[in-house]
Amino acid sequence: MTTGVGPTIIRAAGPQDVALLLELFRELAEYEHLEDELRATEEQLSETMFGERPAAEALIAERGSEVVGYALFFPTFSSFEASPGVWLEDLFVRPSHRGAGVGRALLAAVAAITRERGGKRLEWTALDWNEPALGFYRRFGASTMSDWITHRLAGQELERVADGVAARPAQGRR
Repeated sequence: MTTGVGPTIIRAAGPQDVALLLELFRELAEYEHLEDELRATEEQLSETMFGERPAAEALIAERGSEVVGYALFFPTFSSFEASPGVWLEDLFVRPSHRGAGVGRALLAAVAAITRERGGKRLEWTALDWNEPALGFYRRFGASTMSDWITHRLAGQELERVADGVAARPAQGRR
């Protein structure tokens, strides 16, 4: 843990941070042993986060002049609550700064944004082997949603299902 570098400052990421965000994404991918799944490019990231229709937002944590972590999130909607929420996709603190309150500051900032936007839920996933993260979230009183199983369609499977879904509406109703 690094100490004596000043308070944690949380700021919104901007277009000038695209290369930095990609660097942080790489560090998270390495930590999670998922380097082979990182395909994002600066161009893609610039368009999807700062283009005409931003799909996500990020906060960057700094201590002194050093970037020490980030949070990436996007809006969700609950039909049962009839209200917006936020999905926290990534919460990452560089290892040398863990235990210094950076994660707490990032999570608090995303929770505050959720509340300011009228959200009723802040949700995320964590890898089942990542006990430091799981313990961190438990300390905040976060509920583990063990009765919900996350599913994913990606790559060829997504294409195959999308092709099937696209074919049905084109046939029309009789």
